[in-house]
Amino acid sequence: MLAVQITKPGSVKITEISQAPINSDELILKVRYIGLCGSDLSSFLGKNPMVKYPVIPGHEIAAEIVECGSEVPEHISIGQHVTVNPYTNCGTCPSCKNDRVNACQYNQTLGVQRDGALSEYITVKWQKVLIENDLTDIELALTEPLSVGFHAVDRGRITDNDIVLVLGCGMIGAGAIVRSALRGAIVIAADIDDNKLEMASLLGAHYTINSQKSDLHTELSKLSKEQGPDVVIEAAGNPITYLAAINEVAFSGRVVCIGYAKQDISFTSSKFVQKEMDIMGSRNALPKDIQVVINYLKRKTCPTEKLVTQIITPEETGQALKYWSENPGKISKILVKL
Repeated sequence: MLAVQITKPGSVKITEISQAPINSDELILKVRYIGLCGSDLSSFLGKNPMVKYPVIPGHEIAAEIVECGSEVPEHISIGQHVTVNPYTNCGTCPSCKNDRVNACQYNQTLGVQRDGALSEYITVKWQKVLIENDLTDIELALTEPLSVGFHAVDRGRITDNDIVLVLGCGMIGAGAIVRSALRGAIVIAADIDDNKLEMASLLGAHYTINSQKSDLHTELSKLSKEQGPDVVIEAAGNPITYLAAINEVAFSGRVVCIGYAKQDISFTSSKFVQKEMDIMGSRNALPKDIQVVINYLKRKTCPTEKLVTQIITPEETGQALKYWSENPGKISKILVKL
């Protein structure tokens, strides 16, 4: 069968691979759409330290079941449309023992630590699929990236009493905006791209700030009565936004970090101590987060046409990743249609 491989930094090719044999507790899925993630872009650019080349990218999956192993439960059947939980967990590390399997010490995400799903067919454990025939294939492919932002909102313990600042309005930030708004918080979205800020408004942000055109601190002071946001979600992965999160969060506030900054960050420890702030990481998503996204998408209120920037063929993957690397502000989500 055909698959897309990143063979080395900057190089993508279509290749022929063998279909993995199916075990009794597994499914064979025919892949319909794959979303390209920031981790896939990092792999293309040679900036993902967890990747060994060549690697098949892709963990944002919409697929159809075409074969079931002999021990797969009866409620799972051929023809059902699914998305996939792309993470693994060992069951024995501290995170797993604390029921935080999303942060498993030995996690292997599809397309990162192991080959991903950008191929005609994939084989997965039946426990990893979420069946949802009421969603379109495009909605199924958007489920996992949105769930990462949803999980960050859970980590931040956001309620309707909070003012929330989301730094970075890509797909991960989009999920954080949606979930914060659904919880009744006042949501402020900040980015340097007006198109992404327009999308943020459609997703539920009450206020938007283009931090290249306006001073972030001044605008936040106006919107929060000079107190700062109660929660800041860092979804850009930039040293500037990391420092902004610490500087702008209210006293006794919470900072949730999703993005991976590409360099070390230093900050003044006095603010960290004096504010008695909580700074926490947020990694991947739990199965319950993915299910909550499915429930949200079933409402059919999500402007999916705004979230998807391009739909491409597998042969166009290398060209699309190159364009994304050169024009990061213009891309929200690229879907590969198989």
